[in-house]
Amino acid sequence: MRLPHFSGALLLSLLIAQTCILVFLVSRQTPSSPAGAGSKEHVHVLVLSSWRSGSSFVGQLFSQHPDVFYLMEPAWHVWNALSQGSAPMLHMAVRDLVRSVFLCDMDVFDAYLPWRRNISDLFQWAVSRALCSPPVCNAFARRSISSEEVCKSLCATRPFSLARESCSSYSHVVLKEVRFFNLQVLYPLLSDPALNLRIVHLVRDPRAVLRSREQAAKALARDNGIVLGTNGTWVEADPRLRVVNEVCRSHVRIAEAALHKPPPFLKGRYRLVRYEDLARDPLTEIRELYAFTGLNLTRRLQAWIHNITHGSGPGTRHEAFKTSSRDALSVSQAWRHSLPFAKIQQVQKLCAGALQLLGYRPVHSELEQRDLSLDLLLPRGMDSFKWASSTDAEPGS
Repeated sequence: MRLPHFSGALLLSLLIAQTCILVFLVSRQTPSSPAGAGSKEHVHVLVLSSWRSGSSFVGQLFSQHPDVFYLMEPAWHVWNALSQGSAPMLHMAVRDLVRSVFLCDMDVFDAYLPWRRNISDLFQWAVSRALCSPPVCNAFARRSISSEEVCKSLCATRPFSLARESCSSYSHVVLKEVRFFNLQVLYPLLSDPALNLRIVHLVRDPRAVLRSREQAAKALARDNGIVLGTNGTWVEADPRLRVVNEVCRSHVRIAEAALHKPPPFLKGRYRLVRYEDLARDPLTEIRELYAFTGLNLTRRLQAWIHNITHGSGPGTRHEAFKTSSRDALSVSQAWRHSLPFAKIQQVQKLCAGALQLLGYRPVHSELEQRDLSLDLLLPRGMDSFKWASSTDAEPGS
């Protein structure tokens, strides 16, 4: 049963109160307290992105690693239960859930899932190799590459309680989230002695994001309403591109907070990744990403990554939410063939700040749009792209 006697407003109030208590307790801890005693033994990674930005692909880069317990968008459950709220209003509840999952405390889902629940009650559970492997399920060995379809057929009825046991057995807990719209809301997690948090901020060319969003418009309608604060009204058609505008603004807010005079506790714990760089040179970028999070690239993973980035074509609408074998470079350029130039102009106007900050060149004519010899990805010339390494100097020093 889903707690039908709680209204959305009451549930939100209870979650906010719980979060305030949590923040108070965390603020009283010191690095020598028991909660932080084992923090260096585990690494917590937040893949911070937005819808249709290649985050499912990056999530799988972590999920298939044998040292990683991965969940895709656990905060989906918060937005599903409290869909009349707005994104800023739900930030604390989302942060509370993310912190609990990082610590393998799956009781946080009590407010969102049936009391009698299976592992398949988790959103997109079958894309997590860890939930398809022992101790949850024997469909795949830990060092195997899992299949979502096979996992669904063999593991759906496994007890939800095994998620905690599985999570606790891995050195890395990685969560992919698209429901944070500024970096400041994560500061309590970054300064929490119980966590050893790394943030991978994944961005993508806004023009490519728009093209991909149009392929998945119906599936994004509820989330669009929350982003726009419509009090529960779903938004499928968005001709003024208000959601894309807000996504661009959020990426600028996050990047500027991290790259321009960041707080000391962020040093060595933030890395900005452009999807297009991954598409052009997958293995080099992934090695750097793994190094940042303390993981090694195995031969099996290297072969799998090559296969899924060297398929044929950009993928279909049917594959909009799947990580399948595709030509990664073709995927990154697909918008240049399919979007009308008028829409590109509209996106470029709304997202001018994001294009400039993140290194994407605008096009000024349909001829430039179609000319694939014109490189629209600017070199990563900003020093701020590089300081994520723990060995780098403090920005501005």
